[in-house]
Amino acid sequence: MNAIPHEQNRGKAPGREAMNPAPTGQEGTGLPSRAGTGLPARAVREAAITLAASVVACLTAPLANPSPPLRAQTLAPNPYRATLGWEKLPGGRTLGIVSGAIPDPDGEHIWILERCGANQCAGTDIDPILKFDLDGNLVASYGGGLFAFPHGFALDADGYLWVTEGGAHGDARAALGESMGMGHQVVKMTRQGEVVMRLGEAGVYGDGEAHFNGPSGVAIAPNGDIWIADGHRGGNNRIVRLASDGTFIGAVGGGVGSESREPGRFSDPHDIKIDSRGRVYVADRGNSRIQVFNSEGNLLYIWTQYGKPSGLFIDPDDILYAGDGLSGDPRTGPPDPWRSNFGWDKGIRIGDLKNEQAWVTYFIPQHDEDVGPGIEFLGVDLDGNIYAGEINRMRLTRYVPVRPLLIGGRR
Repeated sequence: MNAIPHEQNRGKAPGREAMNPAPTGQEGTGLPSRAGTGLPARAVREAAITLAASVVACLTAPLANPSPPLRAQTLAPNPYRATLGWEKLPGGRTLGIVSGAIPDPDGEHIWILERCGANQCAGTDIDPILKFDLDGNLVASYGGGLFAFPHGFALDADGYLWVTEGGAHGDARAALGESMGMGHQVVKMTRQGEVVMRLGEAGVYGDGEAHFNGPSGVAIAPNGDIWIADGHRGGNNRIVRLASDGTFIGAVGGGVGSESREPGRFSDPHDIKIDSRGRVYVADRGNSRIQVFNSEGNLLYIWTQYGKPSGLFIDPDDILYAGDGLSGDPRTGPPDPWRSNFGWDKGIRIGDLKNEQAWVTYFIPQHDEDVGPGIEFLGVDLDGNIYAGEINRMRLTRYVPVRPLLIGGRR
């Protein structure tokens, strides 16, 4: 991993390699020189024209068995049905933006992280961490007053909950929390709501070993290492690896302004998850891809078949679920004007990580009218039901399997 040793070290994208020079021959054309061929110039030109005409004829000739236009993300089947109104909240309370859903190890409950009935928790005492039974009844809640902009959510093998403060400095959603001395932290809690560890300095942003800038996701490796996606759009553009006690080990990527499409660099690393083999998956949202690293932080794969992923979930059988609520929408402007992902559909893509290329096996398209940013974070219970939060509609959608599943859920 490439460690970032101090606050002033702002990671910059490495320069691109020089393009290959034009081949030997006519400059910039890629055609061989006629020098030494023994042919007159007219013969060379006529041969080139004949060859070009043949190529055009081949490319424009009708196929004997023409195929329909390919759109890979819609060829996968959808065995799910969307349902609404699963959650039952007391006293007229409604869910805000859902930024995490995790099944409890007991197999009988679901943990939901949401933003206090809105898109902000700073200044309220509403509990953002909710525990439901599988029928949607609220059985417990925690965390009131602890968070300003709760974003990333994880449950480790020892049963501890982890929450990140995802508001990046300069983002209006972080301003109120910062003014109250909140934000830029990762918090570890018991499932009874007791805080046992805080990483980062409350209300203080940075890109060094002890600070974050809008950490957007957190995941705990099988060996106890803590991996953090740092941070939300406009913040840092890196992933950070810490030991189980919070000691800094290293980082990949850079700080504010380091957005890059280069391998091993990031633009808005929005979520992070780890599979059973300890491989680290980063939703490199601004670059419309997933980057996969080994347990030491070395890049293994770059996958673009999962659209523009905002949220990831990996089930106990290493099935990957990727939520894409932004593909097809114009997403232009600094600092990364390339981040639009046109030609792709919004929805949930599902693949098996036990296959090295992790082809998309199922695709659940957006189930109703497009109103802008849609699915972001999601989770899956042991029966294969998917719980997905939608941004603009500020609601939770539960996707229920209606046909036997080839991957995911109990089989």
